[in-house]
Amino acid sequence: MEQSRKIFIGGNWKSNGDLQFVKDHVAFLNSIAFDNEKCEVSVSPVFIHLPAVISSLDSRYIVSAQNVSLFDNGAYTGEISAKQLKDLGINWTLIGHSERRQYFGENEEVVGRKVKIALENGLNVIACIGEKLSDREAGHTVEVVSTQMKTLVSSIVDWSRVVIAYEPVWAIGTGVTATPQQAQEIHNEIRKILASSVSEDVANKVRIIYGGSVTEKNAEELIRQPDIDGFLVGGASLKSGFKTIIESYKFKNN
Repeated sequence: MEQSRKIFIGGNWKSNGDLQFVKDHVAFLNSIAFDNEKCEVSVSPVFIHLPAVISSLDSRYIVSAQNVSLFDNGAYTGEISAKQLKDLGINWTLIGHSERRQYFGENEEVVGRKVKIALENGLNVIACIGEKLSDREAGHTVEVVSTQMKTLVSSIVDWSRVVIAYEPVWAIGTGVTATPQQAQEIHNEIRKILASSVSEDVANKVRIIYGGSVTEKNAEELIRQPDIDGFLVGGASLKSGFKTIIESYKFKNN
């Protein structure tokens, strides 16, 4: 089938940076030339830096939150609701990143509820899934990913507003990357799950992006895989090599 899905490349800044970094990095991002018709690029700063990024980053970019509250506005100290993100001008959020699952106890129920809340309040979602090293070593990768996909399938009605990020936990920030063949295999499995549990049309249209130690050195080989529609990039999105990662969309066969 002809590749018609627009490439999506996200930069997750995690809990990094100060205001000077934001100023410098935004200036760097603004200098990058890319075809917005062929590639969408998103950045996810920490909550307190969102206004500074929104006000200074070129409108070609998407500015995304890293997380969203389980709750509406109200007596939830320390939380930031979907309504508040929308009010700020944010239209995207990450949900279910492995660090949220690992360090903050976000299980499948929490991830499913957050996805529903985000979508109901008009946010688009980058939904993160992926197995741990112990799961892969035990041969349970497809089982784990299938369970995580069931959560998404039961929580999502409008798939046009969702990007799925497959991020094997053992490859995040470790310098160990899934081979292009390993990544392609699981991306294809995810597409099969969508075809059987939602529809062939959704399976063909939903963008499935790869995350896990993506760098300027391996981006081209990964993006050439038929079911890899882009990347969710962590540490490398804070560095100059992010330019090369963005430019990898040119190697996709459209």
